[in-house]
Amino acid sequence: MVEPYIELDDVSFAYERCAPVIQALSLKLYKEQFTAITGPNGSGKTTLGKVMTGILRPQKGRVIICGKDSADMKLGEIGRRIGYLFQNPALQIFAPTVREEISFALELKGYSKEEIDSEISRSLKNFDLVHRSDAFPFKLSRGEKQRLAIAAMLVNKPDFLILDEPTTGLDMERRRVLSDILLGLKKKGIGMAVISHDRAFVACLADRTIRMYGGEIVEDRT
Repeated sequence: MVEPYIELDDVSFAYERCAPVIQALSLKLYKEQFTAITGPNGSGKTTLGKVMTGILRPQKGRVIICGKDSADMKLGEIGRRIGYLFQNPALQIFAPTVREEISFALELKGYSKEEIDSEISRSLKNFDLVHRSDAFPFKLSRGEKQRLAIAAMLVNKPDFLILDEPTTGLDMERRRVLSDILLGLKKKGIGMAVISHDRAFVACLADRTIRMYGGEIVEDRT
């Protein structure tokens, strides 16, 4: 029997002095499925993504990652297993150049210069950023920032990605490019959950679609 990669067990979360955003929610996500999480604004999708990655801690219930309670895991440990793309990718970009953004995690891990250069070259090519390698990341287009953020996540070699509204601000061509990238990652065995309003985008990618409303799951279909 296939074990879930991420499991939420009776999870509730509320921001300070606010009504619960997620209420007694139980959910299992599998690495073998590309899961789309949909629903209107305010339904709890983004909060769910942050709870699953440990950015937010639930007031009730447990989040289990690869069989381990996330309450017993540091953010860095979770980050090595799950890559998270913020709705605004600029929030997770900080290095002075595209090249350094990709190399940061590799340098922390103690990779050699040759290994780092090889990984950077591969990432720049895979994400169509070769011509922007020395650019200041905040000068990139929205689509380029999306691709850079994903490239920087992937050098950590996570087994699972959670992407929050990855098509926001992208034109049809950039949606197509992103779709091709995600399909390629799916074929490599990387699990994914995509939080999105873009039904046309997720329809061609998702094996499973979850719809949320009022902090609860109201539909779950494969």
